[in-house]
Amino acid sequence: MKILLIGYGKMGQTLDKMAQAAGHEVVGKINQASDWDNFELEAEVAIEFSQPDAALNNYLACFERGIPVVSGTTAWLADWDKMAAACEEKKGAFFYASNFSIGVNLFFALNERLAELMAGQPQYQLEMEEIHHLEKKDAPSGTAISLAQGVLAHNKRFEDWYLAEFPNLEGSQKENHFPIFALREAGVPGTHSLKYASSEDEIIITHRAKGRIGFAAGALKAAEWLAGKNGVFGMKDLLKEQ
Repeated sequence: MKILLIGYGKMGQTLDKMAQAAGHEVVGKINQASDWDNFELEAEVAIEFSQPDAALNNYLACFERGIPVVSGTTAWLADWDKMAAACEEKKGAFFYASNFSIGVNLFFALNERLAELMAGQPQYQLEMEEIHHLEKKDAPSGTAISLAQGVLAHNKRFEDWYLAEFPNLEGSQKENHFPIFALREAGVPGTHSLKYASSEDEIIITHRAKGRIGFAAGALKAAEWLAGKNGVFGMKDLLKEQ
């Protein structure tokens, strides 16, 4: 495939190497808004890992040019309706995931099942912790928010989540809400843990990424899968066919 990379940070550079190793052609790179000026490249799909404030404009630019988009940028979801309307109007194709790792998406399913099981166990309080590298700007991470949404959809004991200070001081727990602690440490690709704790015991599930390879491989798989499709898709659509 002829791939356009939007965003050329660490993830974009990893994608560049993996795409070419897999026999794809990286035909161009967009790293700032002015790069769209006089854009004349022919691309069969764009893979976008940029910044939240640039994401929507990147999507719209692709839809205008008939380029399907695979995006892993997080913290832009307030613009979801604008993206979806533009995608439908231009008969485009869009694939979004807060995390493209196959392991993380299996972890999402595990999280939802555990949330169901804990719905009838009010003695257990929930908290979540996510750890990422120092360069990550959004907090909590998009993956943490996806995990939180999975809990809220499958456990009606909780009304919402909130971003908490670390450590969790006594009295900071909000009734019917659970905290997410966002830590930033050098060299951490991404770790997410959910802990259900009672006075007698605790249950902890954790996903720990070892590098960016899994994220990049998932994004490439999504780009290959998106070919020839129209509409808005996510990892559940891809995994359903595997």
